[in-house]
Amino acid sequence: MSDHPLDAIFDRYITSPSIFKNHEVLRPSHIPDKLPHRDYEIQFLGKALGSALRNNRPSNIFLYGKTGTGKTIVSKYVTKYLRQRAASIGKNIIVSLLNCVEVDTDYRVLARLCGVVGESVPFTGLPTDEVFQRFKSKLDSKKQLLIVVIDELDKLHHKSGDNVLYQLTRINSDLKKAQVSLVCITNDLSFKETLDPRVRSSLSEEELVFRPYNAGQLEDILSERATEGFNDGVLTTGVISLCAALAAQEWGDARRALDLLRVAAEIAERNSEENVSEIHVRKATKQIEKNTIQEVLVSLPVQTKVVMWSVYVLEKSKLKVITTGDIYKVYQELCKITALDPITPRRVNSLLNELSMLGVVNTKVVSMGRYGRTTKVSLSVSPREVRNILCEDFHIKKVSDFSAEHLLETN
Repeated sequence: MSDHPLDAIFDRYITSPSIFKNHEVLRPSHIPDKLPHRDYEIQFLGKALGSALRNNRPSNIFLYGKTGTGKTIVSKYVTKYLRQRAASIGKNIIVSLLNCVEVDTDYRVLARLCGVVGESVPFTGLPTDEVFQRFKSKLDSKKQLLIVVIDELDKLHHKSGDNVLYQLTRINSDLKKAQVSLVCITNDLSFKETLDPRVRSSLSEEELVFRPYNAGQLEDILSERATEGFNDGVLTTGVISLCAALAAQEWGDARRALDLLRVAAEIAERNSEENVSEIHVRKATKQIEKNTIQEVLVSLPVQTKVVMWSVYVLEKSKLKVITTGDIYKVYQELCKITALDPITPRRVNSLLNELSMLGVVNTKVVSMGRYGRTTKVSLSVSPREVRNILCEDFHIKKVSDFSAEHLLETN
């Protein structure tokens, strides 16, 4: 008999009955046969893209809405069925799904599109214009429609600007056989205003806003998934309602609701418990929040950590409104103490935008009257968690007791 310390753990997974019937069904990436409470959005997108079945190029579409409101899954759901119907009648429709968290540069976007149409390009090394020409040439080698779904478009725009979007919105005028339609997705309701006017008008031929789910709708979504995902009787009364209620408090986020339910069940199973209770949901809430924030903050480069610490220092000060100018003052002082070479104010602003995209700070442009406009900054996570996590870094530990009061007195 083996006495390996992992045997007892692994044996339990092998021999004990599982809480889960199908674990993957409980992940946000799973596309179910039904999408509760998104009938209107499915119909809208289906009608917008359905003209492709008549050899017409669908209009470009912009989908807005907070995280977890169904934008991505509705897009996948509709385009998946569109491809099936197109194949059944001999229409050549291909779909490329680009997530701009991963595909966040012009080169990566074009390289991925090249792969979709069968053109091989190296991961790096070619001029972007050449990659675009290769993509365009291969795409136009036969009659086909390419639907490009660009998820989290704001991430690409913040990092790389409008260039590739401009190229894609103008490409149809250069194509003789093929056509391209775009479905752009963003969580930022004001994002469109940041685009070049030429790009904005081309991208927004049709628009749809996804509204947050309420608690009742989230409960329906979870109940559908739970039927497929769990063995009978493992969920105690109130578990699904609690997951739905907690997620509804955070902008009606279905991803959050699914994560809560899945992680709660994982916690129960790891503890060799046969049922999932509300206690497990509460534990899952803490674990998800802690894991997400810690993962983000620990992985930050040192300069970004110092910028983040500057925001933390000012949050604890007497300032009511924290501006980027205040942050840069504190940042410079922290760089002196930690012996780091300070970066430019523009680069610090860029890092603040990145922190905002990660969800750990809030940034908002406000008017200062005759003094122009400035960016107001605040923490969007617990200051205590920021301190506990960042102070593990060698550089931040040096400035853990830094106060900005003497700098504010000179304002």
